[in-house]
Amino acid sequence: MTTNCSQLKMLAPDGKLRLRDSMSTKDIFRLIESVPSPKAEPFKLWLANLGSERIDEIFDLEIAINRAINYYRNKGYNDQWIESRLKCMLDRNKLTDIWKDGGISEDYEYAILTNEIYKTWAGMKASEYKAYKGLRKESLRDNMTNIEVALTDLGELATRELAKEYKPFGLKQNKEIAKRGGNIAKITRDNLEKELGKTIISNENKLNYKYVDNYEKIENK
Repeated sequence: MTTNCSQLKMLAPDGKLRLRDSMSTKDIFRLIESVPSPKAEPFKLWLANLGSERIDEIFDLEIAINRAINYYRNKGYNDQWIESRLKCMLDRNKLTDIWKDGGISEDYEYAILTNEIYKTWAGMKASEYKAYKGLRKESLRDNMTNIEVALTDLGELATRELAKEYKPFGLKQNKEIAKRGGNIAKITRDNLEKELGKTIISNENKLNYKYVDNYEKIENK
């Protein structure tokens, strides 16, 4: 299993960044399964239960939907927000279906088009937006304010309707449509901010924890 290890710089006790062995989440789970110690049995049982639950969800999709709903409830989201979030997921799938019909097939192409919408209305790519909110692996939309979610939805909805009307094909043409869709959301944002007298882009998130920047920590020393 050591062949699956890679070197990653981590903060050492002496305050310096040093290379340490690291593994992906998938490889860590495989390592746990290979450990013969009885102490590993609780983790193995947990993994077995997790695998069994996912298989059950394949046969009964309602289980997966209920799991997602309960997850959001446990995070403190109300049912109205959850209902809106699930609808957003469906709308997002409708947009990616339109892109697929327009000749988009690669993951990086979907990311480029999504970023085109974000950059136009929010002034940031999705990754920059996440960094602004202090997020890493977490979902950006799950950590948006209601206004931010509404503008994101508007940008994607406008892009979808424009694509249905003009039928762009290929990345270049779809990028132009995505930019036009994002601009619809930007116009709405500009009007709202003019009335409010402040920006609606927030760096707040819904996390109950905070990441520590190792480089910042070292500099503070």
